Amino acid sequence: MISFGLITEGLTDQIVIENILAGYFKNPDLDIRPLQPERDKKDENKFKGYGSWSQVFAYCRLKDFQEAFQFNDYIIIQIDTDVSEEYGIPQHDENGEFTPKELIEKVIEKFKEEIGEYFYSQCQQRIIWAISVHSIECWLLPLYYKDNKKSKFKNCLETLNKELVKKHDFTIDAKNPEYYRKSSKQYSKHKDLMACYQHNPSLTSFLVEIESKKIVVVLEDEW
Repeated sequence: MISFGLITEGLTDQIVIENILAGYFKNPDLDIRPLQPERDKKDENKFKGYGSWSQVFAYCRLKDFQEAFQFNDYIIIQIDTDVSEEYGIPQHDENGEFTPKELIEKVIEKFKEEIGEYFYSQCQQRIIWAISVHSIECWLLPLYYKDNKKSKFKNCLETLNKELVKKHDFTIDAKNPEYYRKSSKQYSKHKDLMACYQHNPSLTSFLVEIESKKIVVVLEDEW
Protein backbone atom coordinates (compact mmCIF):
# COMPACT_ATOMS: atom_id res chain seq x y z
CA MET A 1 0.00 0.00 0.00
CA ILE A 2 1.10 3.57 -0.70
CA SER A 3 2.54 5.15 2.46
CA PHE A 4 2.40 8.77 3.59
CA GLY A 5 4.78 10.30 6.12
CA LEU A 6 3.46 13.33 8.00
CA ILE A 7 5.55 16.31 9.06
CA THR A 8 3.25 18.81 10.77
CA GLU A 9 3.14 21.47 13.43
CA GLY A 10 1.18 19.23 15.79
CA LEU A 11 -0.74 16.00 16.13
CA THR A 12 -4.11 17.75 15.71
CA ASP A 13 -2.95 18.86 12.25
CA GLN A 14 -2.14 15.22 11.50
CA ILE A 15 -5.64 14.17 12.50
CA VAL A 16 -7.26 16.68 10.15
CA ILE A 17 -5.00 15.58 7.29
CA GLU A 18 -5.74 11.91 7.97
CA ASN A 19 -9.47 12.53 7.57
CA ILE A 20 -8.88 14.52 4.39
CA LEU A 21 -6.73 11.75 2.91
CA ALA A 22 -9.33 9.13 3.83
CA GLY A 23 -12.01 11.12 2.04
CA TYR A 24 -9.92 11.96 -0.98
CA PHE A 25 -8.81 8.38 -1.59
CA LYS A 26 -12.11 6.87 -0.37
CA ASN A 27 -10.15 4.67 2.00
CA PRO A 28 -10.16 4.83 5.84
CA ASP A 29 -7.21 2.46 6.18
CA LEU A 30 -4.38 4.30 4.50
CA ASP A 31 -0.79 3.75 5.61
CA ILE A 32 -0.10 7.08 7.34
CA ARG A 33 3.02 7.49 9.45
CA PRO A 34 3.53 10.46 11.79
CA LEU A 35 7.15 11.59 11.55
CA GLN A 36 7.01 15.02 13.23
CA PRO A 37 5.68 15.12 15.85
CA GLU A 38 5.67 11.41 16.64
CA ARG A 39 2.53 10.10 18.35
CA ASP A 40 1.87 7.35 20.83
CA LYS A 41 -1.17 5.07 20.92
CA LYS A 42 -3.01 7.54 23.16
CA ASP A 43 -2.80 10.30 20.56
CA GLU A 44 -0.21 12.23 22.52
CA ASN A 45 3.16 13.61 21.50
CA LYS A 46 5.91 11.14 22.32
CA PHE A 47 8.17 14.03 23.21
CA LYS A 48 6.91 17.18 24.87
CA GLY A 49 7.46 20.42 22.97
CA TYR A 50 7.75 18.76 19.58
CA GLY A 51 4.77 20.49 18.00
CA SER A 52 5.48 23.89 16.45
CA TRP A 53 6.40 25.55 13.19
CA SER A 54 10.05 25.67 14.29
CA GLN A 55 10.14 21.89 14.65
CA VAL A 56 8.75 21.47 11.13
CA PHE A 57 11.67 23.39 9.68
CA ALA A 58 14.12 21.72 12.05
CA TYR A 59 13.00 18.26 10.98
CA CYS A 60 13.40 19.13 7.30
CA ARG A 61 17.05 19.94 7.97
CA LEU A 62 17.75 16.59 9.62
CA LYS A 63 19.22 13.47 8.11
CA ASP A 64 16.04 11.78 9.39
CA PHE A 65 14.10 13.76 6.81
CA GLN A 66 16.21 12.49 3.94
CA GLU A 67 16.08 8.93 5.27
CA ALA A 68 12.29 9.12 5.55
CA PHE A 69 12.05 8.86 1.76
CA GLN A 70 13.50 5.36 2.00
CA PHE A 71 10.51 4.20 4.03
CA ASN A 72 7.63 6.37 2.79
CA ASP A 73 6.28 6.80 -0.72
CA TYR A 74 5.21 10.39 -0.10
CA ILE A 75 5.99 12.98 2.54
CA ILE A 76 3.34 15.56 3.48
CA ILE A 77 4.69 18.80 4.94
CA GLN A 78 2.21 21.01 6.80
CA ILE A 79 2.70 24.41 8.35
CA ASP A 80 0.40 27.32 9.22
CA THR A 81 1.13 30.80 7.90
CA ASP A 82 -0.39 32.85 10.73
CA VAL A 83 3.07 33.65 12.10
CA SER A 84 4.97 33.33 8.83
CA GLU A 85 6.86 36.53 9.58
CA GLU A 86 8.51 34.71 12.49
CA TYR A 87 10.07 32.27 10.03
CA GLY A 88 11.06 34.94 7.54
CA ILE A 89 8.05 35.15 5.23
CA PRO A 90 6.31 38.56 5.15
CA GLN A 91 2.57 38.60 4.55
CA HIS A 92 2.55 41.72 2.41
CA ASP A 93 4.76 44.04 0.37
CA GLU A 94 4.45 47.62 -0.84
CA ASN A 95 1.58 46.54 -3.11
CA GLY A 96 -0.51 45.10 -0.30
CA GLU A 97 -1.29 41.78 1.32
CA PHE A 98 -0.23 38.59 -0.42
CA THR A 99 -2.94 36.27 -1.68
CA PRO A 100 -3.05 32.74 -0.23
CA LYS A 101 -1.51 31.42 -3.46
CA GLU A 102 1.35 33.91 -3.30
CA LEU A 103 1.97 33.17 0.37
CA ILE A 104 1.99 29.41 -0.24
CA GLU A 105 4.55 29.84 -3.02
CA LYS A 106 6.81 31.90 -0.75
CA VAL A 107 6.60 29.34 2.06
CA ILE A 108 7.49 26.52 -0.34
CA GLU A 109 10.51 28.49 -1.53
CA LYS A 110 11.58 28.85 2.10
CA PHE A 111 11.36 25.08 2.56
CA LYS A 112 13.43 24.49 -0.56
CA GLU A 113 16.20 26.53 1.01
CA GLU A 114 15.93 24.62 4.29
CA ILE A 115 15.89 21.22 2.57
CA GLY A 116 18.68 22.13 0.18
CA GLU A 117 18.32 22.61 -3.55
CA TYR A 118 20.12 19.40 -4.54
CA PHE A 119 18.14 17.03 -2.31
CA TYR A 120 14.92 18.86 -3.08
CA SER A 121 15.48 18.30 -6.80
CA GLN A 122 15.75 14.57 -6.10
CA CYS A 123 12.65 14.25 -3.92
CA GLN A 124 10.25 17.02 -4.97
CA GLN A 125 7.87 14.67 -6.80
CA ARG A 126 7.31 12.83 -3.52
CA ILE A 127 6.61 15.89 -1.37
CA ILE A 128 3.00 17.01 -0.91
CA TRP A 129 2.63 20.53 0.44
CA ALA A 130 -0.10 21.24 2.98
CA ILE A 131 0.46 24.94 3.62
CA SER A 132 -2.55 26.11 5.65
CA VAL A 133 -3.38 29.81 5.27
CA HIS A 134 -3.49 31.04 7.93
CA SER A 135 -4.30 27.98 10.06
CA ILE A 136 -5.58 24.47 9.52
CA GLU A 137 -8.74 25.41 11.42
CA CYS A 138 -9.66 27.51 8.37
CA TRP A 139 -9.91 24.29 6.38
CA LEU A 140 -12.79 23.18 8.60
CA LEU A 141 -14.99 26.25 8.12
CA PRO A 142 -16.68 24.96 4.91
CA LEU A 143 -18.03 22.06 6.97
CA TYR A 144 -19.84 24.40 9.33
CA TYR A 145 -20.77 27.50 7.34
CA LYS A 146 -22.81 28.10 4.20
CA ASP A 147 -22.21 31.86 3.99
CA ASN A 148 -19.02 33.73 3.16
CA LYS A 149 -17.43 32.64 6.46
CA LYS A 150 -16.69 29.29 4.82
CA SER A 151 -13.93 30.99 2.81
CA LYS A 152 -12.27 32.86 5.68
CA PHE A 153 -8.56 32.46 6.26
CA LYS A 154 -8.12 34.87 9.17
CA ASN A 155 -9.19 34.45 12.81
CA CYS A 156 -10.63 31.07 11.91
CA LEU A 157 -10.43 29.44 15.33
CA GLU A 158 -12.86 31.87 16.91
CA THR A 159 -15.26 31.58 13.97
CA LEU A 160 -15.08 27.80 13.98
CA ASN A 161 -15.63 27.53 17.72
CA LYS A 162 -18.91 29.42 17.46
CA GLU A 163 -20.38 26.59 15.41
CA LEU A 164 -18.60 23.74 17.15
CA VAL A 165 -20.10 24.66 20.50
CA LYS A 166 -23.57 24.63 18.91
CA LYS A 167 -23.15 21.37 17.03
CA HIS A 168 -20.80 19.35 19.25
CA ASP A 169 -20.89 21.19 22.58
CA PHE A 170 -17.14 21.76 22.65
CA THR A 171 -14.47 24.14 21.37
CA ILE A 172 -10.99 23.23 20.16
CA ASP A 173 -8.89 25.90 21.85
CA ALA A 174 -7.13 23.30 24.00
CA LYS A 175 -5.99 21.20 21.01
CA ASN A 176 -7.83 18.08 22.18
CA PRO A 177 -7.07 15.38 19.56
CA GLU A 178 -10.49 13.75 19.85
CA TYR A 179 -12.23 17.08 19.29
CA TYR A 180 -10.22 17.64 16.12
CA ARG A 181 -11.03 14.13 14.94
CA LYS A 182 -14.72 14.73 15.45
CA SER A 183 -14.62 18.26 13.98
CA SER A 184 -12.99 17.08 10.75
CA LYS A 185 -14.68 13.67 10.50
CA GLN A 186 -16.98 14.72 7.65
CA TYR A 187 -13.95 15.17 5.43
CA SER A 188 -13.34 11.43 5.61
CA LYS A 189 -16.38 11.07 3.34
CA HIS A 190 -15.47 11.71 -0.27
CA LYS A 191 -18.69 13.47 -1.23
CA ASP A 192 -18.45 15.91 1.69
CA LEU A 193 -14.82 16.69 0.98
CA MET A 194 -15.53 17.29 -2.70
CA ALA A 195 -18.45 19.55 -1.83
CA CYS A 196 -16.42 21.71 0.54
CA TYR A 197 -12.75 21.92 -0.37
CA GLN A 198 -12.98 24.55 -3.12
CA HIS A 199 -14.31 27.11 -0.67
CA ASN A 200 -10.92 27.37 1.05
CA PRO A 201 -7.95 28.42 -1.12
CA SER A 202 -5.20 26.63 0.78
CA LEU A 203 -7.21 23.43 1.21
CA THR A 204 -7.78 23.57 -2.54
CA SER A 205 -4.03 23.92 -3.01
CA PHE A 206 -3.43 20.83 -0.87
CA LEU A 207 -5.86 18.72 -2.89
CA VAL A 208 -4.41 19.99 -6.16
CA GLU A 209 -1.00 18.91 -4.85
CA ILE A 210 -2.31 15.41 -4.18
CA GLU A 211 -3.99 15.22 -7.57
CA SER A 212 -0.79 16.27 -9.33
CA LYS A 213 1.02 13.19 -7.99
CA LYS A 214 -1.37 10.78 -9.75
CA ILE A 215 -1.37 8.50 -6.70
CA VAL A 216 -3.31 5.26 -7.09
CA VAL A 217 -4.75 3.80 -3.88
CA VAL A 218 -6.97 0.73 -3.70
CA LEU A 219 -10.52 1.85 -2.93
CA GLU A 220 -12.70 0.49 -0.14
CA ASP A 221 -16.12 -0.61 -1.37
CA GLU A 222 -18.90 1.82 -0.53
CA TRP A 223 -16.63 4.16 1.42
